[in-house]
Amino acid sequence: MVDPSIVAASALHGLATGAVYALVALGLSLVYGVLHIVNFAHGSLLMLALYGVYFLHERLGLDPYLALPVLLPVAGLAGYALHRWVIAPAGGARDENVLLVTLGLALVLENLALVAFRSDTRTIETAYSFSMVALGPALLPLPKLVALLGSLVATLVLWAIVQKTDLGRAIRAVAREREAARLVGIDTRHAFALAFAIGTASSAVAACLLLPSYYVSPQVGHGFVLIAFTIVVLGGMGSFWGAFWGGLLIGVVESLGGLFLGESLGQIGIFAIFIAVLLFRPTGLLGRPL
Repeated sequence: MVDPSIVAASALHGLATGAVYALVALGLSLVYGVLHIVNFAHGSLLMLALYGVYFLHERLGLDPYLALPVLLPVAGLAGYALHRWVIAPAGGARDENVLLVTLGLALVLENLALVAFRSDTRTIETAYSFSMVALGPALLPLPKLVALLGSLVATLVLWAIVQKTDLGRAIRAVAREREAARLVGIDTRHAFALAFAIGTASSAVAACLLLPSYYVSPQVGHGFVLIAFTIVVLGGMGSFWGAFWGGLLIGVVESLGGLFLGESLGQIGIFAIFIAVLLFRPTGLLGRPL
């Protein structure tokens, strides 16, 4: 029988990982909720953000968490520019064309990263990388705890932007009825690009929270984007809180699955839940608009 303290520690690890998963999935869910496309480039943009954090630390000695004020506006501007001047013009008016453009963009970014950085796995080491925090009977690495709390704060900030600001109201209006939004004076192209920018910026936040306890390579986005897609469908396509709670659930299931079944089989529970939700609740756990 597994010691309860080990189970508690595993669940805490899962919550910390799941909070970051949720943050990545929220950007994907926001883009789907507004643009009604699945952004295949999301994982590649996260990968580039991770490289940004890595090189800011290695070349300038900047702590990964302090890289956030630098990386956040850069990622937001890059996301805005990508959608306004690459994805939207190339995709035209058809959603399926936009989806193919994001897939092509993902392939281009990944291969450029392979040329520039090779396939080496890179990590960073900080003074707190191996620090532990006691939470009751469990010990949690300090970077994991920071990732958990940081993801919660970032999620609340993102929710406040979407729900409480004029920018968020414009984005939600475009998501629900783009023609009506255009008729009342909302620049729909600008709103689409801003939604994409916010989704990209959320990946930059996730990168800053991840790298002290994770790694970066050109292929690192694959695993995250697959899990993020699962979370978005699990929570409900376009549902903000569905993506958040779905991320936490997936993180805990993955961690406990790895504990009881071994690392190689740890993700079986994720896809079992995913299939069950598709069978019995196809709209997702909280399937409703942003």
